[in-house]
Amino acid sequence: MTASLGRRVAAEAVGTGLLVAVVVGSGIQATELSQDVGVQLLANSLATVFGLGVLVLLLGPVSGAHFNPAVTMAAWFTGRRTGAGPSLREVAAYVPAQVAGAIGGAVLADAMFAEPLVKFSTHDRSAGHLWLGEVIATGGLILLIFGLERVGRASLAPTAVASYIGAAYWFTSSTSFANPAVTIGRAFTDTFAGIAPASVAPFIAAQLLGAVLGLGAVAVVYGRRVRTADVVVPHGEPELASS
Repeated sequence: MTASLGRRVAAEAVGTGLLVAVVVGSGIQATELSQDVGVQLLANSLATVFGLGVLVLLLGPVSGAHFNPAVTMAAWFTGRRTGAGPSLREVAAYVPAQVAGAIGGAVLADAMFAEPLVKFSTHDRSAGHLWLGEVIATGGLILLIFGLERVGRASLAPTAVASYIGAAYWFTSSTSFANPAVTIGRAFTDTFAGIAPASVAPFIAAQLLGAVLGLGAVAVVYGRRVRTADVVVPHGEPELASS
């Protein structure tokens, strides 16, 4: 059965919140257990890979497990003519839920580790090479998600998307935020995974540019859409989705 909009929005808020809690919490734990930055990043990336894969499996059948405004808007854009993607009304409900969930996830992680509940990050990430990293990370994510759809391999999305994010932690200079909601949420914690508020807007701009380029790459590689979307499942059909 198709989940109601309220349930789908709740799934997006909960899923995005738990994703940020995994990212921030594992970052805090890593810095407490090791002084080696490489080990810290390894722990952070592994926890994110496992957490994201589980969340997509768990919540994909309800909301499509976007957990990412860039994915939600890309799904709307690609399905706007066929009705396969979310409507503007659904986009307007999903995106605020994702952002609110991300902020809540950061606060939750801080609470679990006895950090100040809300302390804006001082981790400046303002540099051109970091913005380029976000363009590449987000573009690759969009290409993966919608490419899997085009070749009929949506069932691989939980593993493939989690694996890609884990790899992008290491091959991009920005450590692959690739998600506007997560970027906003991570500004609310002054810990390993944080980002200074002044760095947020340029990161989001780079992510949106990456999403556009990713959709362009999908069109170049796979051509126009010829089948109904089954990677992003905005109405809660029982397929799995990606974020």
